[in-house]
Amino acid sequence: MRLLEERIRKDGKILPGDILKIDSFLNHQIDVKLLDSIGEEFHEQFKNCGANKILTIESSGIAIATSASRYFSFIPVVFAKKTVAANMAKGAYEAKEHSYTRNIEYTVQVSREYLGENDKVLILDDFLANGEAMHALIDICDQAGAKVVGCGSVVCKTYQPGEKRIKDMGYDVKVLARVSSMSDDGSIEFE
Repeated sequence: MRLLEERIRKDGKILPGDILKIDSFLNHQIDVKLLDSIGEEFHEQFKNCGANKILTIESSGIAIATSASRYFSFIPVVFAKKTVAANMAKGAYEAKEHSYTRNIEYTVQVSREYLGENDKVLILDDFLANGEAMHALIDICDQAGAKVVGCGSVVCKTYQPGEKRIKDMGYDVKVLARVSSMSDDGSIEFE
């Protein structure tokens, strides 16, 4: 997606630890027009997948999934919570997820009332690096008996193992911006 790549080149910052910071337009401050284009592109990539729900992880994926839902006739968006809440029903689906950017392990949860065996789920997230978040969401779908019909990521660092890991599990993975390298001088290369 050329528009996204241009924005990453313009406003993305490379931080120590191989971190690509794009929070000025994607997940801390949101460029709603760009986000709308991202949602539309995900629809174009997955329009025939038959999804009846979109699953993501808090918090960065929520805006992305919500934007995409609009183009899928407003199908429900479900997000895995990273923190235990008093209002979360007991016996929620749970999976471990190690955050690449925060270097923290989370136990993510989805209530059993929002995901079940009749669901066809499109998983969407902001980044795909090692594939931990996406793998955790697939695990939750497996626990629910739901069928994963596609996995999408706004940005993928193709030199890390996440995309291959998820594809090797047999899932259709689509990426909007494929980062092939980043350097300390601030240059970002795309496939």
